[in-house]
Amino acid sequence: MEKRQGFFTALKEEVVRGLSPSRSRASSPGRSASPMARLLRRKKAASGNHGEPPISRSSSLRVVGETLTPLMEGPDPDGGEIGGSKRVGSGLGQWVRGQLTRNPSLAVYDNGYGGNRTSDLRLLLGVLGAPLAPAHVSSTDPLPHLSIKDTPIENSSAQYILQQYTAASGGQKVQNSIKNAYAMGKLKMVASEFETATRVVKNRNADRAVESGSFVLWQKNPNMWYVELAVGGSKVHAGCNGKLVWRHTPWLGPHTAKGPVRPLRRSLQGLDPRTTASMFADAICIGEKKINGEDCFILKLSADNKTLKSRSEPPAEIIRHVLFGHFSQKTGLLVHMEDSHLTRIQSNGGDVVYWETTTNSFLHDYKPVEGVMIAHSGRSIVTLFRFGETAMSHTRTRMEESWSIDEVAFNVPGLSVECFIPPCDLEDCEFPREEKGKSVISVPGRRARVAVDNVVWKVEI
Repeated sequence: MEKRQGFFTALKEEVVRGLSPSRSRASSPGRSASPMARLLRRKKAASGNHGEPPISRSSSLRVVGETLTPLMEGPDPDGGEIGGSKRVGSGLGQWVRGQLTRNPSLAVYDNGYGGNRTSDLRLLLGVLGAPLAPAHVSSTDPLPHLSIKDTPIENSSAQYILQQYTAASGGQKVQNSIKNAYAMGKLKMVASEFETATRVVKNRNADRAVESGSFVLWQKNPNMWYVELAVGGSKVHAGCNGKLVWRHTPWLGPHTAKGPVRPLRRSLQGLDPRTTASMFADAICIGEKKINGEDCFILKLSADNKTLKSRSEPPAEIIRHVLFGHFSQKTGLLVHMEDSHLTRIQSNGGDVVYWETTTNSFLHDYKPVEGVMIAHSGRSIVTLFRFGETAMSHTRTRMEESWSIDEVAFNVPGLSVECFIPPCDLEDCEFPREEKGKSVISVPGRRARVAVDNVVWKVEI
């Protein structure tokens, strides 16, 4: 009880002080430490004062020896400015634009597979760091009642499967009692394979190329979340205040996602059963499939045309985004999730290029935490496929991630909406000062950078 009280006391003190992601980044968005990192260090210090290890809210919790500390976000070893980069050609955007024009036979670099460490890390964090779910859902929306009359069998079957999933995950009563949640874990990422039209190159130094790190995720009803990842010397954080989804990387700075507010895909990976059930509320059952020798039902959810259109912005057009969930017939739990989205890009009258991103996530090690079944480990395999009008332009990149959950807690006292405020400059872009009776200063260069970053965001998620 003392160690739990010490954690919550430290948490409440931090929140009362008014430390939020936006305030901590107001002066220097790329270089300041987040309040979540400070909070974790305070938690560790508070636990140490009692002579006990950190709180054990999760059944698989191990003593946490490392938290998200401020990382170097200064000059890039390759010469690019990282911390507060404002260059249009920096980071993953440069990689994407280079892939649109380069000769595929030259895409395999000199180190033996697909790129240098810096560009690989940016690609990994860009694609795997904070992808979003296909559609908007609210965790507070009630699940549809199971209905057979005048309901297609595909829909009624999906409703039945979700009812079983909700029961297996802890029950609706327990899930409805959760107002906010917190999770912390470790992860490893690697770019394992690169393929062109003429050759396939595998990473011969996969063990040395693995990037290790950690992440922390906070959620609060309704539709608010904040995630922070520290991997390989770089830090990515993203969030949603219920109205705006944003992300910040050292090489792109802060940028927003177009379209409706959507949940973080990582929360669907066995960390938030209620949002997961809401996500598949409009899905259909399309059959059965064995996943790792286990019989599963398959639910399919497709983003509607209105959502796809709202997420698109020239020169990028989102053509489709489909999510498949595989629910175990034995346990009722979600054991595998696959989503695929296709983006069409045509800039300056050039050739049309398509990007298809397919992510397969396997969820393992389900354990109860305060009555809710949480997946405590898993792995994802991502394929980034680029193709155009000619076969010689095709490239395929394979990336992998494995993760484990160290700590989970629900209904954390004192967690306020201020912890989910977006960065100040994004707030200014979303709510112009002229609406408040003040003048607005137009910066064309900044507008151009934001437009380019939005294209990159579409390719990534």
